Amino acid sequence: MFKILIGVVVVTIAVIAAFVLIDPTKMNSSATGTVTEVASTFTVAIEGEVYKTGNYTMSEGSTMLDLITTAGGTTVNADSRAYYEEAEITKGMTYYIASRYDASDICSASEVNKVNINMDDAETLSTVSGITSTLANSIVSYRSEKGLFSTLEQLMEVYGIGNATYRKIRSYVILHA
Repeated sequence: MFKILIGVVVVTIAVIAAFVLIDPTKMNSSATGTVTEVASTFTVAIEGEVYKTGNYTMSEGSTMLDLITTAGGTTVNADSRAYYEEAEITKGMTYYIASRYDASDICSASEVNKVNINMDDAETLSTVSGITSTLANSIVSYRSEKGLFSTLEQLMEVYGIGNATYRKIRSYVILHA
């Protein structure tokens, strides 16, 4: 038994030494000398009105449409005014697809009243529960300085809007008509 153990140790050391001595760049070169680049990937999450909420691995340059497609598409209750399909997604973010109708009322046929964060004035924005007049003014100032919002998640970049406030108001705002 002792001889087998010594044999395994010697073979293991020999294999490790061989791997250390081999130059991996010479082993992977092809006859033409070309190198194939692997696209950079990252993880994002999606929740709300999609068929398969969860975390997904996406490649650099992916759009909201790519993410939605990967998540099985939107449900019939999804509000297409709350996202831009061409918006580029960002590493580590959680994206939300808002519902068009009140999810708590199964029989509801009326749409949820929403405000447009890219077009409405501060007075209109402050009609949403959770958006104070100060926050409404901050949203208007932000879009004046930085441009229009391309995702709902950008609201968290506005001074005074943290994760809790964002979660409270995200179902009541849209990006376009």
